[in-house]
Amino acid sequence: MPAENDHVNNSEGASDVVNEFERQRVPDSALLNFKDFIGMYAGEHCAGTELMIGPLFVAAGVGIFDLIWGLVLGNLLAVLSWMFLCAPIATRARLTLYYQLEKICGKNLVVLYNLANGIMFCFLAGSMITVSATAIGVWFKFPMPGLNDLYPNSVGWVIAVLFVGGLIAVVAAYGYKIVARFANIASPWMVLVFAAFGIIGLKNFIDITGEDISGLSDIWNLAEVHIWRGGEPLAGQVKFTFWHVTFFAWFCNMAMHIGMSDLSVFRYAKKSWYGLASASGMYVGHFMAWISASILYAYQLHLDPADTNVLPGPMAFRVAGVAGIICVIIAGWTTANPTIYRAGLAFQAIMPNVSRFKVTLATGAAATIAGMFPAIAMKLLGFVALYGMVLMPMGAVIFVDFWLMKRFGLKSNYAELSGKLFNWAAGIAWLGTLLICVVLVKFAGVQIFFVSLPGWFIAAAGYIILSKIYQDKKGADAW
Repeated sequence: MPAENDHVNNSEGASDVVNEFERQRVPDSALLNFKDFIGMYAGEHCAGTELMIGPLFVAAGVGIFDLIWGLVLGNLLAVLSWMFLCAPIATRARLTLYYQLEKICGKNLVVLYNLANGIMFCFLAGSMITVSATAIGVWFKFPMPGLNDLYPNSVGWVIAVLFVGGLIAVVAAYGYKIVARFANIASPWMVLVFAAFGIIGLKNFIDITGEDISGLSDIWNLAEVHIWRGGEPLAGQVKFTFWHVTFFAWFCNMAMHIGMSDLSVFRYAKKSWYGLASASGMYVGHFMAWISASILYAYQLHLDPADTNVLPGPMAFRVAGVAGIICVIIAGWTTANPTIYRAGLAFQAIMPNVSRFKVTLATGAAATIAGMFPAIAMKLLGFVALYGMVLMPMGAVIFVDFWLMKRFGLKSNYAELSGKLFNWAAGIAWLGTLLICVVLVKFAGVQIFFVSLPGWFIAAAGYIILSKIYQDKKGADAW
């Protein structure tokens, strides 16, 4: 998978970065084919996060109908968001997210965005370091965190996280090409192992329950009774319904499609319909892999209802042995590595005089510290929703600026045209939307999984209104 600002000429078998095109349009000679995006999305979205998210659905007390059809609809909405919101802008502008934001918002506002983006990436990478560390715990048998633990609970856990996090940080610091090569090799194997998790786990349920299975209806009944039974969630978890699953599947990658981060990816696409390639990630990773990981956790609960710990290492080892352990380590590794790399790029944009190597090492250290605290991984459903909410308003700003500004008699790419370093209209639309979303969650009782949809429209309308004021000469001079 190419990094957000990297392009490798795979068609010629080159191993070096030909051109990053950080501050220019991607030329036609560098464009990629549809199959390149299929492999990229399948690999990126069938990885470590799936091992945490699937079990948390079971912990949230979701029923089988709500899970299956919620995932079908939510993933479809995610694919359509890539196809019709993100990819059309990407294939017309062919600029990185950061350069496009700089033209609209100004360099100083993009610094704030990069800071928020980098911090969120650090926490996400930390949760994946947590995933890999649970596999090490199977071998060394030290105490590992429980579902509702906030802090590290053993010296062994801290050492395991330090080891995994340090290794990941060093590899990420040496560059993305090594990371990308390993991920591309490991991804097909991981997809097969995830499928094996579900198949073996389902077989174990059939064996232990003695159910007579003769068709799909019998499998559905088994799953309804023993796996996704619905009912009350486990202590400390939010009850999930059809709409929770739908909106989570749609918005768990909100930062990438509606938030426009994947402008940097689809700028290499020949056609905007290549956004359809995201379906390989949604229906392999965010459907098959989530379901398989759910089965692992449900089987654990079936064997011991008191064992509510969400630990991918022991769950995978129980059904797939050493292959499961290796898959957990690699799945966390292949997710955390590019995430740390991307966070390093975001932070380096703030500190351009510091080498990327040093910035990435420091970023990896921060992610490792975050990984010691299991609360991030154990609350991954809520964190992913928060991540999307924080970056979503800038996606609305880009959409409005690209498609609607001229229709309202306003200028797009205003920071570039005016020479301003901080577009206050965009800044207030972003931060103001976040404030409104926080108020809706904290005081109006709107759950975080649902607040980003109205938030996008608030950000879009706010940016138009504020731009009308700001682009007025008197208003611009006053601000």
